[in-house]
Amino acid sequence: MKMIFVNLPVKDLEKSRAFFGGLGYSFNPDYSDDTAACMVISESIFVMLLTHPKFKDFINGEISDAHKATEVLTCLTADSRAEVDDILAKALAGGAKPWKPNLDLGFMYSCSFQDLDGHIWEYVHMAQAA
Repeated sequence: MKMIFVNLPVKDLEKSRAFFGGLGYSFNPDYSDDTAACMVISESIFVMLLTHPKFKDFINGEISDAHKATEVLTCLTADSRAEVDDILAKALAGGAKPWKPNLDLGFMYSCSFQDLDGHIWEYVHMAQAA
């Protein structure tokens, strides 16, 4: 089985943990400490929330300011349109900013927001028939 680890720099690790915990995600304590939190998306998808000093250990150059420029779009699937709306409501209540209006193409429905550090997250539900 292949796995994916998305690595994102965060300014305040505890606030980010609380934000994503509020969206319903758990964290693997085996790969988390005071510099990193391993957010579990599924058994093969993880997001490593890394403090700026920890993130700098893995990169050359500077950390992008995601509030000023889009560095990546992270898109996850949802099981229903209601789940898309629920995630967006929880994200906005937790301090996220809306990014683009919801997209409704009939067969596909999505939302997007900027997390506390400006990273863009999209959630999409696609009808099985499509």
